[in-house]
Amino acid sequence: MSPRELQNVYVLGGNRIPFARSNGAYLGETNQTMLTAALNGLVDRFGLHDVRLGGVAGGAVVKLARDHSLTRESLLDTPLSRATPTVDVQQQCATGGQAVVHIANKIACSQIESGVACGADTTSDPPIGFGPRLRNRLVRVNAARSLPDRLREAVQIPLSLDFDVPSPAERRTNLVPGAAQAVTGAAWNVTRADQDRIALDSHHNLARAYDDGFFDDLLTPFAGLAEDDNLRRGLTAERVAALAPCFGGPDGTMTPANSTTLTDGASSVLMGTAAWAQSRDLTPLARLVDAQSWAVDYVDGDPKTQGVLMAPVYAVDELLRRNGLALQDFDFYEIHEAFASQVLSTLAAWNDDEFCRTALGRDRALGEIDRSRLNVCGGSLATGHPFGATGGRIVATVAKLLASQPGSRALVSICAGSGMAVTMILESAG
Repeated sequence: MSPRELQNVYVLGGNRIPFARSNGAYLGETNQTMLTAALNGLVDRFGLHDVRLGGVAGGAVVKLARDHSLTRESLLDTPLSRATPTVDVQQQCATGGQAVVHIANKIACSQIESGVACGADTTSDPPIGFGPRLRNRLVRVNAARSLPDRLREAVQIPLSLDFDVPSPAERRTNLVPGAAQAVTGAAWNVTRADQDRIALDSHHNLARAYDDGFFDDLLTPFAGLAEDDNLRRGLTAERVAALAPCFGGPDGTMTPANSTTLTDGASSVLMGTAAWAQSRDLTPLARLVDAQSWAVDYVDGDPKTQGVLMAPVYAVDELLRRNGLALQDFDFYEIHEAFASQVLSTLAAWNDDEFCRTALGRDRALGEIDRSRLNVCGGSLATGHPFGATGGRIVATVAKLLASQPGSRALVSICAGSGMAVTMILESAG
């Protein structure tokens, strides 16, 4: 194969539906109806009716059996050309981010000129299935070759129903992410006051962004919602401080305010080359410069340095090395607020000389960031966190921020369950 020059990859815009608290406004919706709504809004906004795109990558974490081809089925309910191929991806909370990277890599390699990254999740429509005892017996009934054999198997079906209910707990450690992060946060001496400040800033920044009209061209109303219903306008420090811990025991520092809640929603991001954008009379917002995935040994590793949500620390280090950048060389930082404790543990690790020497092989700490540049339009603590939709929300948001400030650069960091992460560098297109 003859080598080909990599193409620049641009984010051209995005669309999402408002995020809703689990078992609330979207109780009657599904991954497919939500993802279709997010895609329809994107099609309408960018005039993509009957357009054949190079590809659409999307996915969800909490999927029913019927969602085995979620992205394709969602596309078929939109006005996009049905000749547009799709692929489903999944990497826990980094699903939306990995969808962005998938499309970006195809564009960069000149395999396609345009594409959409998307994702959805609902915990209001969980995949409750038969448990192993009942499932095994039903499989044996189905496999029996004669009626007598089927009856012999059927009479052994357990009298008590055996259900398989999804859980966020890691299979290897049996800890839910919040419980695991409580251990990591304590190891980094993360305080309750600092976590609460992250939560307050997230809600205040999101409210201001809505009031300023920032999301007017990034969001379409859906099912009676016009903005994220997890947003708490006028949230006060006193109200946050009064909440009892939900992780880490009675003396824990993690509360319902500084931890994300279960959320339903969907998002989408339109990407393409400069030439394709010009052919559609679209103005690129930002260029995706580079991306890096990582994983840590959260099973047997030290929970301080290898905690289940610590992978972004290492991924960002690799990104900075490859691009010759310092941690301070960014105008915007989008760090997924799975928990305020996770954000603060990440920042603490980057600013720790010993950790950066022993774990990252650096001479000194990466240092601190300007916290006024962190999640300036709100983060997951305020918007909520539909697992597969968070990456698209973040990338579309930061692309618009970059477009408003020519010559600017952004760092995106998304932690994910099972000790994984995806991180990215974007810069303004102008």
